[in-house]
Amino acid sequence: MVDKIDELRKRIEELKIKSGADLSLDEDLTIAVMNLISLEEHFFWSSCKTGRGEYLDTLNDVREIRKEMLARLIPKHEGETWCAAKHLLATTMRLQEVTTRLQKEGKLKEAEDTKKRANDLFAIFFGLKLKLLSLPDIEEMAKTEKPWSLSDIMNKLVNCCDE
Repeated sequence: MVDKIDELRKRIEELKIKSGADLSLDEDLTIAVMNLISLEEHFFWSSCKTGRGEYLDTLNDVREIRKEMLARLIPKHEGETWCAAKHLLATTMRLQEVTTRLQKEGKLKEAEDTKKRANDLFAIFFGLKLKLLSLPDIEEMAKTEKPWSLSDIMNKLVNCCDE
C-alpha cells in the first residue's frame, strides 16, 4: 500500500510539472469542502441534541454549497467516484482532527501514524480527481492494507451516493 501511495504522489507531481497545473487552488477548495462536510455533520448533531428542525434546514443549505464546490473538483464522475471523493475528504478531515488531539495528548507516534493516513487519503482523492486512479484500483489497494483498511471507507459508500 505504501509503495502504491508513494507511486501515486510521484505521478501527481509529474502531472503538475508536465501540465504546469497549479493544484493549490484545488487543494484550498478541498479544504473548504472538508469543512462544509464537517458543518453538515455539526448541524445534523445540533438538530439531534436540541430537537430543533431549523438546524436541518441550515444543513441542507450547506449541503447544496458543498455539492456545488465538490462538483468543481470532480466535474465528471462515473459510478461511485463522486461519493468516494466525498468520503475520502470527510475521512481526511476527521483524521486531521484526530492527529491534532493525539498530538495534544502527547501521543506523538499515534499522531504521526494518523497524520500519514490522512495524507494518504488526500493523495488518493487527488488520484481520483486527476484520473490517475479508479475505484477498482482503490479497492485493490484496500485488500492489502491492514489493520485499518480502505475497504472500511468503501463499505460506507453503499446506499449513500444520491446527492
